[in-house]
Parts: sequence; structure tokens; C-alpha cells
Amino acid sequence: MDIQEVKKVLENCAAEPFRLKQAARAVFARLISDWDEASDLPIALREQLKKQVLMSSLTEIARSQSARGDATKLILRTSDGLIIETVLMKHQTGRNTVCVSTQAGCPMQCAFCATGQQGFKRNLTSAEILDQVLHFARELNQQAERVSSIVFMGMGEPFHNYDAVLDAISTLNAADGLNIGARHISISTCGIIPGIERLAKEARQINLAISLHAPTDDLRDKLMPVNKTYPLSKLLPAIRDYLQHTNRKVMFEYLLIEGVNDSQQQADQLADLLADERLYHVNLIRFHRTGNFSSSSREKRDNFFDRLKQRGVSVTHRVSFGEDIQAACGMLAGKINS
Repeated sequence: MDIQEVKKVLENCAAEPFRLKQAARAVFARLISDWDEASDLPIALREQLKKQVLMSSLTEIARSQSARGDATKLILRTSDGLIIETVLMKHQTGRNTVCVSTQAGCPMQCAFCATGQQGFKRNLTSAEILDQVLHFARELNQQAERVSSIVFMGMGEPFHNYDAVLDAISTLNAADGLNIGARHISISTCGIIPGIERLAKEARQINLAISLHAPTDDLRDKLMPVNKTYPLSKLLPAIRDYLQHTNRKVMFEYLLIEGVNDSQQQADQLADLLADERLYHVNLIRFHRTGNFSSSSREKRDNFFDRLKQRGVSVTHRVSFGEDIQAACGMLAGKINS
């Protein structure tokens, strides 16, 4: 939903300014799926909005639900025919998290990520980002539930589409938008330093997550080409500067890949890298098979976790959702499976 397009239509119709608030309330609070449902707007305005403003810029073409029922993946088509994916995760605590894509494809080419192997098509607009959340919000509303949190961890690198991402977040967070608290919104980046620097100055309570996945430059260069531009020697100081500006905890995401980054020595290297910072937290993630890589054994994952704990690192095992429907971390491929 492009609220700016709504504003243009209302202005062209010489509508009173309060009509925009009514339209926004209908879309984001009442979660209407058709302009006919915006009953507090005059019929003439509803007709103009029906003609000129789509309720969604995206069309659902397929969906999958995990066997446990805790994850739903949508395959969506943009108006110009590109394919993106988004995921709803239903937590046992009752929270509902939407994992949002910010690009069609991804230019980062991380060796372990299915999205990166598909190549990059284009950035998504703020409306396309927002419509992924609205799609699930409308469905949950029918069940007397709501979207609790947003993670920008789907397809694409959010900081390569910074303005559209922050614009969408403004609507997600606004009292007259979806009213999702900033502390329930997380952006995950491969380590784009200019984006980290910009976010540090935003004075928002948004959570920052760093896709790390390796404790040394040599290994990270092989897994994540972005490291050649923004190596750890530059990335860590940028994160420390972010902490000084925000005093907000930073999450480090670490996929455990069999025989690649899961040794005890590498656990020590990671602990050394993150030493002496109380606002760092590591999320260890079970790798979901893509390409030539495979997941570390449960024993190795536990040993890695225990070693970090022994070294005083704040660490958790992150719960995985939707592996059986290719909806887990690194598995969104932006294509329809035949």
C-alpha cells in the first residue's frame, strides 16, 4: 500500500485533510482488503481509490506451511513480474513475526545463501516492503491476532535499499500505521558500514543484527564477498561507534556450517573478536543445507555454544522455522519450485 498515492488521490479530489487519516486508519488499523470496506469515506472517494490505488502491489502465487504449523512462506509476484518470498513465524509464546524481503534477489553472493545464488534484480519499493507485512496482518486479523514483530532478514541486503526500508519502518512503527514498536523491528545486514553509520544517527530504537558467520577475515572473505570491502578491522569499529550513539544491543548471527566455521578454535576466535563488550549478543543458527555446505552436528553446535559461554559471551541458539518448506535462514530462493 502506497499511502502517498492515497494522499495524491485525495488531494486531486479536493478531499478534506482528515480523510487521509480515515483512509490510513482503514488500511492499517482495520486492515481492510477492499476500498469498499472503508465505510467512513464517501462513496465517490472510495470509487476513485478503487480505480487508482491497489490494496497491494503484490500478488500471492503460492504458499507453503510447515508441518509444525509454525511457519508460512508466501511466494509473491511484483507488478513487473519479479518473484519474492516472505515468511510468517508463529512463536509458542503467541508472538507473530514477519520476515521481510527488501530486494528481489540479492547482490551479496554469500556462498551459503540460496538467495545470493539467484542474482540481483532490483530494490523493492517501500510499498512492496510494507505490503508483505500487510498481507499477513490482514490474515491474522481474521483470527483475532496481529503481527508482533518484523525482521528484515528475508531476500536482499536492507542497507542497499536504505531509504525504502526506513520509509516502510516509519509506517510500520507509526501510531496511525501498524503501530509496531521500534524495539520489535530488526534489521539484519551483511555488514554495510555506511548503512550502520546512518542507522546510528536515526535516533530510533530499531534492533541491529550483523550477519557475521566467520571469526576471521580469511574465512569471511571466502564465505561473504562483502568482507573484502568491509573487513572485520573496519566493521567492528563501526559497530562500536553505533553502540556509542545508541547504547542498543547488537546481535551477531552465526550460521554453524560443518567443517567450515564450527571448531573450538573458531569459537575462541569469535570470543576474542567480541571480547569485553556487554552489548554484544551471538545468535547461533543451525545451518540449513544449500549448495555444497551442510549443517554442523548437534554435538558441535552445543560444544561451540558451551565454549562461548565459558568465555563470557552472551549467546543463544536461535529457534529455526520452516526448514521443511525452504523458509529458514538462507533458503529463500525467489523462485517457484516445480
